[in-house]
Amino acid sequence: MWDPGTQPFNSVITTFVFSVYIVSDSFGSNDHTSTSLSWTMALAGLLIALLAPVVGQWADRSGHRISTLKWLTWALALVSGCLFFVQARASYLLLGLVLLGLGTVISDVGSALYNGLLDEVAAGGKVGRISGFGWGLGYMGGIIALLVIYIAWIQPDVGWFGVTSTNGMDIRVSMLFCAVWILLLTLPTFIILRDRPRAAAAPGTGLVAAYAQLGRSVAGLWRTHRGIVVFLIASALFRDGLNGVFQFGGPIAKQTFGFTSAQVLIFGIAANLVAGVSTIAFGLLDDRIGPRRVIIGSLIILIAIALAVFWLHDGGAKVFWVLGMAMCAFVGPAQSASRSYLARVCPQGMQGEVFGLYATTGKAVSFLAPLLFGLFITMGRLIGGGDNNQYWGILGIAVVLLAGLLAMIPVKDTAR
Repeated sequence: MWDPGTQPFNSVITTFVFSVYIVSDSFGSNDHTSTSLSWTMALAGLLIALLAPVVGQWADRSGHRISTLKWLTWALALVSGCLFFVQARASYLLLGLVLLGLGTVISDVGSALYNGLLDEVAAGGKVGRISGFGWGLGYMGGIIALLVIYIAWIQPDVGWFGVTSTNGMDIRVSMLFCAVWILLLTLPTFIILRDRPRAAAAPGTGLVAAYAQLGRSVAGLWRTHRGIVVFLIASALFRDGLNGVFQFGGPIAKQTFGFTSAQVLIFGIAANLVAGVSTIAFGLLDDRIGPRRVIIGSLIILIAIALAVFWLHDGGAKVFWVLGMAMCAFVGPAQSASRSYLARVCPQGMQGEVFGLYATTGKAVSFLAPLLFGLFITMGRLIGGGDNNQYWGILGIAVVLLAGLLAMIPVKDTAR
């Protein structure tokens, strides 16, 4: 329930609704708002890279993994609710960006702790299906939240409770809805799960001491579990490419294939549905053939589809619906299998720490997909001219996916 409970922060706030709202004309020029947003997310990524492994290591040693996750989740709900106060005026741009960046840090650090709990709730032989089921439920939560917000406040001129779009009120009320959603749907997680009692906290559990321990942990992992380090590097590459598929799918749909803004939102809902169903299904396959094969197979197919998007860019909306849905069918399984693989090979007692490093490595190269996306668009403009070369960017994402695939090949399969 934590997956679907926190999903609105990703699907509603950072992807389809609030991030679009904060770069609208109400907050300033397009270049100014977009640049401000990019710098905010870059700073948030840096903070996540610094905090995630340290908080995870501290939670492991202090025995407060569940309670720490609980407070982070409640803080995420609070920050989401505070977005209500971001009015559609230029003077509120800084407030909106600060809250968005803060929420992103809380969400990713919490996700690192949450992912580390997978081996505690999954019995032997069921890690893949439970990881896939949780990830799939997350997509389903995103679908329902987007549908409710679209029907209740975004689509009608006068929404529920008399809410209109004046001063961004429809978006702002949606943020309150997200806050309540996060609180209510994550309650089962904290009602059922409890911190395991410990006789005494391990020495050196303070956050300052955790930084020193972090360096020793990385060195120790390299000496004793080198395969985990190799996998963390590979997953950092292909996860950035997977994120790029969703991050830039909307712009490509709108600018290259002629989607309207409303059609992009409907496409997003359908994308979450396809990704959710396929992730749950592939979770069962994960347990049968192993997560490594799921990851490699998914990456090969995604690269092929990305090339098809490039070559068929003038095929119209129907082409993108088919190819876009096909890509979504393999993004979720690769993400879930990545989490499943790490849960299987993670040393006992180091889950929070290792998954903190997982979050850190994921952010360490998070600039690659956006950078190559922009570089390939520039290349397309130089080669073909014109001002509609968005489809060239998919080649940049394909390059990142290919790098992740090549790095994944030396990774050893998990023991059956």
